[in-house]
Amino acid sequence: MITENTERINTATTILTRKEKEDSTTKKVIRVFCKNRIAFVSFIVLLIIIFSCLLAPLIAQYDPLEGEITDRLLVIGSEGHILGTDEQGRDMLTRILYGGRLSLLAGIVPVLIAGFIGSFLGIVAGYFGGVLNTIIMRTLDIFYAFPAILLAIGISAALGQGINNIIIAISIVFIPPVARIAESAVKGVREEEFIEAAKSSGARNFSIIRYHIIMNVFSRLFVYCTTQISISLVLASGLSFLGLGVSPPNPEWGIMLNNLKQQIFINPLLTIIPGLFIFITALAINLVSDGLRDALEIKE
Repeated sequence: MITENTERINTATTILTRKEKEDSTTKKVIRVFCKNRIAFVSFIVLLIIIFSCLLAPLIAQYDPLEGEITDRLLVIGSEGHILGTDEQGRDMLTRILYGGRLSLLAGIVPVLIAGFIGSFLGIVAGYFGGVLNTIIMRTLDIFYAFPAILLAIGISAALGQGINNIIIAISIVFIPPVARIAESAVKGVREEEFIEAAKSSGARNFSIIRYHIIMNVFSRLFVYCTTQISISLVLASGLSFLGLGVSPPNPEWGIMLNNLKQQIFINPLLTIIPGLFIFITALAINLVSDGLRDALEIKE
């Protein structure tokens, strides 16, 4: 009974202290991040791209799947078609906006899935150690026998085309590295004095993991996962470019590159538009991630 009351008091104290620290740290992180001009501008650019894609039905004037064959391969700046038209006369701006939805989806969702599963496996392996650590980490090490791109291609080829299969393939590829980062971070925190104090006070493993371990490794995992979004975006676009991702006529930046590659000698500027959006989006994500990493390195 005394042990349970002690644990409740410790838990309540921990929650109050953590909330106070979170409020203070959050303000510091936001302030430092906003002072980083490159990261802040990249964040604005990223927001513009994301909201433009989400609001595609309100911004775009044309159907992304239908076009006029008489208007095929119009140059950039043509009347009514700011970014020109593709090989089937479909408006490029419209397809870029609608295609960005699938590209961003394939970039963000796999990282969220891998971040959750990988973090869970890594935290469990790092905290409990022993046989459980060996089983989890050596199983995940099997995936390191294959390069990430080849593993993604193999899984996508086995599952077939489709955005859902791309998400599954990329999620599987990203789980092992996230788990390794989590396991390494937890090992560094597990031996700290405040963990030993929590154990001595009678706190249960679940409470220690929830209120001490996760809060001390979250920033590292968060920054790492944000860097993986750009890789996931490029990887998903690459799979679509190879014909293993989204199937035409659905717009997606990778498949658009594949469709326009034959027109490179006819209208070269038109063919680089999807690739340019992939590059700008991936670069913005990386710069924002760098800004977050610098901001989260605040020492209290």
